[in-house]
Amino acid sequence: MTSVSDIDPRTPVVVGVGQFSERVEDPGYRALSSVDLAAHAVREALSDTGADAAAVASAVDTVAGVRQFEISVPGLPAPLGKSNNFPRSVAQRVGTQPARAILEVVGGQGPQHLVTELASAIAHGDGRVAVVFGSEAISTARHFAAASDKPDFDETVDGDLEDRGHGIEGLMTEAAFKHGLVDMPSQYALIENARRARLGVDRAEYARSMGELFAPFTRVAARNPHSSAPTERTAEELTTPSDRNRPITDPYTRFVVARDQVNQGAAVIVTSVEAARELGVPQEKWVFLHGHADLRERDLFDRQDMSSGPASVMAARHALEVAGLQPSQLTTLDLYSCFPIAVSNIADSLELSADDPRGLTVTGGLPFFGGAGNNYSMHAIAETVALCRSRPGAFGFVGANGGTMSKYSAGIYSTTPAPWRTDRSDALQAEVDAWPAVPNVDRADGWATIETYTVKHDRSGARTGIVVGRLDDTHERFVALGTDEDDEILTLLTTGEPIGKRVYVRSFDHGNRVATSDARMDELHAAQAAN
Repeated sequence: MTSVSDIDPRTPVVVGVGQFSERVEDPGYRALSSVDLAAHAVREALSDTGADAAAVASAVDTVAGVRQFEISVPGLPAPLGKSNNFPRSVAQRVGTQPARAILEVVGGQGPQHLVTELASAIAHGDGRVAVVFGSEAISTARHFAAASDKPDFDETVDGDLEDRGHGIEGLMTEAAFKHGLVDMPSQYALIENARRARLGVDRAEYARSMGELFAPFTRVAARNPHSSAPTERTAEELTTPSDRNRPITDPYTRFVVARDQVNQGAAVIVTSVEAARELGVPQEKWVFLHGHADLRERDLFDRQDMSSGPASVMAARHALEVAGLQPSQLTTLDLYSCFPIAVSNIADSLELSADDPRGLTVTGGLPFFGGAGNNYSMHAIAETVALCRSRPGAFGFVGANGGTMSKYSAGIYSTTPAPWRTDRSDALQAEVDAWPAVPNVDRADGWATIETYTVKHDRSGARTGIVVGRLDDTHERFVALGTDEDDEILTLLTTGEPIGKRVYVRSFDHGNRVATSDARMDELHAAQAAN
């Protein structure tokens, strides 16, 4: 075991974590901006170091911000305004004057990726004190949507910014957009249904398993003071449709998808061991990053198997390998939980059950604690660091997911001293990139087999079927729609097992349409032309 006295002074350590939140219904609600929420979290993290907060703030050389939702998509409006330089706006609030400011790309992997990246930079002498933070004020933005006296969150600050861009290339294809796959629930539902079929489980049993997976999460969320929905629910409540738990896209109801209506911020401070000593941070505050990995999955429609995310699994397993641990040696886990499949994809591989006594979340999870945009896992890191300190020698795992199970960053934390270890993520990424892609076709015509599917439900009750299939003749993959006017295709997609069934697809200028037969397609086309 490595002794602290023997460790390289450049070894990175997490020395401070902080969280802050407010709910619209809370007494004393202040309608804070995302900058203010993040600044409060950074102040909490500075205080958490146990050292002089002003001294730590003045030593910060790097700040890194996670993008809010409103600056995650080009051209998306910010209803209440925004900062032109989020990282430096936060830095200005807390009295830091960093040489470097970073605005990270889109994705829930961002918090863990930034901690790993800046820890590595510190280990290589490219910095000594870094602060990573993020926040969302989505609940406040919605609260004031129709108000005449909206707060104004616009602000302009000077200073360099390393804006890494949105990083959304490959996350949305033209075919997906044309066929209504513009939202995360629908895309994840395709993977979820493919997994259900692979396991040979019927709809009722699978719904029950999703509820059983997430019911323990609600118990953790109910105890967390920062939760946006601190209510304990049963497995049945989570998956039974009701007025409050409406169907969104099969197989998901509202209670099992990420809850983005939050006002939350979180921050993490990373320093070198040398800087921690100079700043007077007590050693009991130090938490080391033992294992880490960052990988990107093949684009959704290029994947050989649409029922899983093998690159995400590879990242989780490689982080354990770097740390020299087996899954059984972990004390705490937080598996990114935007949708059930994001949890089960990793849990299946690591042989973790829904009722694992360690639990699969330390926050309460995205549907219940809150899906704080791209920043959720900053809260998971903060909770994990606190738990590691309370159980010296324990190991905590954080799995951070972005896109449609597209990007995965994993980290393993412990108070046990350890030297910085370099991971092999670049070499593993080259392996992933070399995996063969499934051939895709934009315009599909002919008989085909359903590979996966979902049915979207809007608030009025209208339904739209979405099918991913393979053409019988060429085995090319395509996306197609089945509309609410076609009761036959919707019956096929909502009863029994659609996956593996034959359908007929035809291309039009407005996209591909799918029906139960070529004759039925002719009927629908004739009816549409007549109207």
